[in-house]
Amino acid sequence: MNLLNRSFSHIYIEKEAKQYEESKKIIERFPNSQIVEIDDYKEIFSKNNQNFSLQKRTPKLILAVKKENYLYEGAKVCESFGNENFYYSSSILNCIYDCEYCYLQGVYSSGNIVIFVNLEDMFQEIERILKEKSMYICISYDTDLIALEEVTGFVKRWYDFVAKYKNLKIELRTKSASIKIFKDLKPNPNFIIAWTISPKRFAQEHERGAAPFELRVKSAKILIDSGWTVRICFDPMIKVENFYEIYGEMVRETFKEIDSKKILDVSIGTFRISKEYMKRMKNNRKNSLILNYPFQCQDGVYSYPLDENSKMLEYMKNLILEYVEESKIFI
Repeated sequence: MNLLNRSFSHIYIEKEAKQYEESKKIIERFPNSQIVEIDDYKEIFSKNNQNFSLQKRTPKLILAVKKENYLYEGAKVCESFGNENFYYSSSILNCIYDCEYCYLQGVYSSGNIVIFVNLEDMFQEIERILKEKSMYICISYDTDLIALEEVTGFVKRWYDFVAKYKNLKIELRTKSASIKIFKDLKPNPNFIIAWTISPKRFAQEHERGAAPFELRVKSAKILIDSGWTVRICFDPMIKVENFYEIYGEMVRETFKEIDSKKILDVSIGTFRISKEYMKRMKNNRKNSLILNYPFQCQDGVYSYPLDENSKMLEYMKNLILEYVEESKIFI
């Protein structure tokens, strides 16, 4: 989805954010947007009685200054891939894509997009920690940074930042197929690009706006063959009709195109969501068969019943083992 081919009807900007060069650049990209000055982004983003699903169709842009919580410790439902000191960062809140099962609709009451323009402050916090220990940071946790790169330029800034530190490793996860930002950049093994891969029809029907299966795989292949460090993520897997047939075809088609020996590793995982988010997600998608599945709650996390969960994971692992050595498979 090329955001420069569309416009945000409104751009809300905090008074404090006006002084930042990033704000000026973003506003220049959308000359037809109405600019509204606000004191605090939460006035718009966190107010009650918002319709998340409706806002996702015509999102507004909010430019803000992040004043705290530049980093969070990695969530227990997320994979650290054996890395110590696992963190995630949120330089943008919400995603331009509209995936039916996305946890963000359970976290936020608003479907609008917040861009924190003071990325440099986040870098300074990371630098402070790096003096004491190494770090592994997922930087595309609450959004798809690649999908918003033409608006923010944040991917390039993260790339430049990572190049300065040997004890910093980041993961950039995406459902985009846009890779032109990487064409003129030199691969860095500490800059991991992770593609979430979903079955063809599932992606088309349930991942609105995201790149089709074929284009994600094609883009991953191009970067892999160019020497970039790429992770393949079959996660989250969703229990759909003919699950084993559909996901089996997806794995075979993926490794038909991609040289499995050149990838960093593979992640597999079933749909799982914190209990506190599920209620709001169901309210946003009352007719969703995905979200209204009879999940089981264990330790505050909803997922498929244990036996069903195990069968799905075992099936995928055994299939992937035909292409990837076991030490590279993370569950």
